[in-house]
Order: sequence, then C-alpha cells, then structure tokens
Amino acid sequence: MTRFTILALSGSLRAGSSNTTLLHAMAKLAPSTVTFKFYDGLGGLPHYNPDQEDAAIPSVIEWRTLISSVEGILICSPEYARGVPGSLKNALDWLVGGIDIVNKPVAVINASPHSTHAHASLMVILETMSARVIPEASITVPLRGRKLSAREIVDDAPMAGILQAALAVFFREVSNNVSGGGRNSPPTTA
Repeated sequence: MTRFTILALSGSLRAGSSNTTLLHAMAKLAPSTVTFKFYDGLGGLPHYNPDQEDAAIPSVIEWRTLISSVEGILICSPEYARGVPGSLKNALDWLVGGIDIVNKPVAVINASPHSTHAHASLMVILETMSARVIPEASITVPLRGRKLSAREIVDDAPMAGILQAALAVFFREVSNNVSGGGRNSPPTTA
C-alpha cells in the first residue's frame, strides 16, 4: 500500500474545537500507512497582501512548504456569520499565487448539519484554486452540541463508520493521485 501524508486543517482557532477533535478522530481511524500532520498556525499568518506575494515571510513560507509537502488535505471548519472563518480564508488566499494546492486532493468535513454555507463556500473556493475536491469524501458529521473526545468519536460505531467510509474514498483518491503522478500537475480540461 502507498504511504502518504495528509494535512489535517481545522478552520477553528478555538481551544477544544469540535472541528479539531473530529480531525484527531479521523487520524486515529487512519491506517498505519497514512501520516497526519496538524497545522496550528492559521492565527499567525499575516493578512494576505498581493504586494507581499513574493516576500520572504517566514510563517507564509512555512505554510506553503507544508501544503506542498503533503499528498492530500482534510479541512474541517466551523461557519461564522454564514461563511468561512477569516483565518482559514486568509490562509487559502496565501496559496492563490502558487501551484502548491493545484490538483491536490481535498475533502471538506463539516461538524454541524447547520453549517451549510461555509461548507459550500469552501468547496467553491478550493475548486477555483484548482484543488481536486473529492465530493464523496466531503461529509457532514453531526457533532454540534455534542462534546465528544476523539476517542469517544472513534468508539461510536455509527459515527466511526461514516468517517471510515469517507476516509476510504479519500485515501483511494490520494493514493491514485500519488501513483499516477498527479501531484501539483495542472488539472486536465475536456
């Protein structure tokens, strides 16, 4: 089986975030051939400024290097004011001028069935950036109002089953992308 690394990106800066917890549960459900990297630097990125696109800003260099180094990305984000949290959108804006996310498999996980606007918006943003969004792996897990640990999520058979099914689809797509040489290649057009 192909070995690869996945970036687990929570759109929440809040300590104890259910989005972050859900990503940790997904990491626990992953096979040993998959390595998860968690990024906690969203709040440390400067506001995106196109005039500084090529500036040597350490936090931006680290962010872009991380995106370039992984084979796939799982994003789990809350919804604020019917949209994507500003810190997450800012981080994505820093990737627009490069190819780091081009054709990279991405799944968008939603921890609340009420947070449909951010989920839909993220899908559009990522597709516009030429990421390869995997719709079958982009799911909603009804955690809102339930304060569960990653271990409790894993031990909840129905919830773990939903996550495992989504991960299986996602990992298959990432593996195909890696073995097919699809990393950072421009998307094909019909």
